[in-house]
Amino acid sequence: MKANDGQITDYDVVLDAKFGKTGTPEREQANKDAYTFYMGQILKEARQNEKMTQAELAEKVGMNKTYISRIEKGTIEPGIATFGKIINALGLRIEIVKTLA
Repeated sequence: MKANDGQITDYDVVLDAKFGKTGTPEREQANKDAYTFYMGQILKEARQNEKMTQAELAEKVGMNKTYISRIEKGTIEPGIATFGKIINALGLRIEIVKTLA
């Protein structure tokens, strides 16, 4: 990380330069890719916390290890049914709540 003499930087400027302005197809794809990667990291951490290998998780949910690996790396985004199987196998749950306005 580069020091910037204590100056606060608007990170949107950096994102705009790299991925385009908010609302552009390029920026929307970058946001989707970032979200997919983030979700994969959450699942990976949960699996590791359960001391479970990718192969063990794959067997529990009826998939192959390569598919689990690709989800954790963020190269693919599982469908909702697959996501549900994975979180159930990891002892997690999905909670849907209304955001505060």
